[in-house]
Amino acid sequence: MKLEITNTDWSLLADKALSGECLSMEEGLSVLRADDDEVLPLLQAAFKVRKHYYGKKVKLNMIINAKSGLCPEDCGYCSQSIVSTAPVAKYTLLDKDTLLAGAREAMARQAGTYCIVAAGKGPTDRELDQVVDAVREIRATMPLKICACLGILKEEQAGRLAEAGVHRYNHNLNTSKENYPSITTTHTYDQRVETLEKVKAKGMSPCSGVIIGMGETDEEIVEMAYALRELDADSIPINFLNAIPGTPLADAGRTPAMKALKVLALFRLICPSKELRAAGGREVNLRSLQPLSLYAVNSLFVGDYLTTDGQDVSIDHQMIEDLGFEIEQCAL
Repeated sequence: MKLEITNTDWSLLADKALSGECLSMEEGLSVLRADDDEVLPLLQAAFKVRKHYYGKKVKLNMIINAKSGLCPEDCGYCSQSIVSTAPVAKYTLLDKDTLLAGAREAMARQAGTYCIVAAGKGPTDRELDQVVDAVREIRATMPLKICACLGILKEEQAGRLAEAGVHRYNHNLNTSKENYPSITTTHTYDQRVETLEKVKAKGMSPCSGVIIGMGETDEEIVEMAYALRELDADSIPINFLNAIPGTPLADAGRTPAMKALKVLALFRLICPSKELRAAGGREVNLRSLQPLSLYAVNSLFVGDYLTTDGQDVSIDHQMIEDLGFEIEQCAL
């Protein structure tokens, strides 16, 4: 049954979010199932919350694919997984000079956060040594926030990353707990939660998000937002599946742009004070409606993703300027 809510009521959900109350499941579903004619008033409600916490600033993040392919995991969405036949580059962890060059490129793109991402279940001690060495030099020479994404961590590994100066650690929940076994079988949803708890215990900021478009129900999308609110993730990348040929989810299709905007509004209303990022797949799912996403989110990735292309950074800069928004020059 489609829930009905008039356009004059969306502001009431914004007020509820700003008061610290969490939307009910019924309210969350009303956002996702709203008529497309309601998208602009819904985004206005989301923008009321976004503006309260972040004004018109936009945080930019840049990813470096520090270790590509060679992954023993069977994640159905990923071109780097062991079950993927997609033609992707395969290489071991990049050397220190290359990681430092990536940090300089992040600054050139006006990104305040530099994300070091490595495929795999978790880092080896040698890989951790390499990352720690690079992070220490970046911290000593550049005004960048550093996010690491290296897979499942042991407690000692989390401590070493924190001591080296990593500000944030990313480990996405990706989908709902119920849907998780249909996406990945080589690790569990609970293992991802455990890694995030270790990260928090060591003083790093937890970053965790989702991938929309992997067979989840509307109820599960609301539950994902609830889970991230409960985890108190500071940064939430909202990805939309970019179905890559050669992966098990190659035929999953795309999320309609209007549905994607409703998802972004939902996450802003349920996680009001958090850094929400329009992340992987925004170009192919939102397409020409990408500018509207910034009325709900306050963060973007600039440049390419792990194995898929992003749009030219100049287009993102122009989009932000045309909206009358402003790039946050320093994320520290």
